[in-house]
Amino acid sequence: MHKKIKFFKYQGAGNDFILIDNRNGFFDRKNETLIRNFCERRFGIGADGLMLLQDTKNYDFEMIYFNADGREGTMCGNGGRCIVAFARDLGLIQNKTAFLAVDGDHIADIYGPQVNLGMINVSQVTQESDAYILDTGSPHYVKIVEDLKNFPVYEEGYSTRNNNIYGTNGINVNFVEKEGEGYFLRTFERGVENETYACGTGATAAAMAMAIHENIEGDVELPVRVMGGQLYISFHKEGNIFTNVFLKGPATFVFEGEIQSI
Repeated sequence: MHKKIKFFKYQGAGNDFILIDNRNGFFDRKNETLIRNFCERRFGIGADGLMLLQDTKNYDFEMIYFNADGREGTMCGNGGRCIVAFARDLGLIQNKTAFLAVDGDHIADIYGPQVNLGMINVSQVTQESDAYILDTGSPHYVKIVEDLKNFPVYEEGYSTRNNNIYGTNGINVNFVEKEGEGYFLRTFERGVENETYACGTGATAAAMAMAIHENIEGDVELPVRVMGGQLYISFHKEGNIFTNVFLKGPATFVFEGEIQSI
């Protein structure tokens, strides 16, 4: 029996997501084929990922995130901001929230179209030749490059993501360059297996890597421009320890509809 599933489409700086209100638990989260088909841009709705908003104790809601390949993923920063906007639009919250995600609890504040999302603390950063490796809810590889506008992000990102070190579990590969008072970032995302217009955990990782690279200490806010817009990352830094981490940027409703399940 085919049934129609109501969905909502949101985007955060060009990182686009399918949102489904699953508080009644009807959606089959184990159906990777269904999720992959929904995210497919030519035969489905089209998105970088899909999220379920679910009930959970002690929090406003729980965020369950799936990559475009249909598999349940690690934390998605732009997705987190979009699901906060979705929860507001559903009337679950007003301008503040505390919710649960795969990497633990998160808080967020909403200022019109901007969502300021609390991220996990980071205390482990390693260097591999000229790159920084860290986990901001998802694992990231951050490399500083020149002429990023013309840099072969797909080719270099694909190569690093699938090499002998990272090929088994995958890693998100970020290329960053200084730009005025901030930075320009492009990201090859695992799970999407391509460059995306934005990556929230990647922007967070890039800002931390640049703060280490430039020996910036204390309370910091760094602007990071991505292909789809402007993000701002703030944190308190002592050495390689980052606390009070926030990712701020737009989270916008695009459209809603119904799609037939399989």
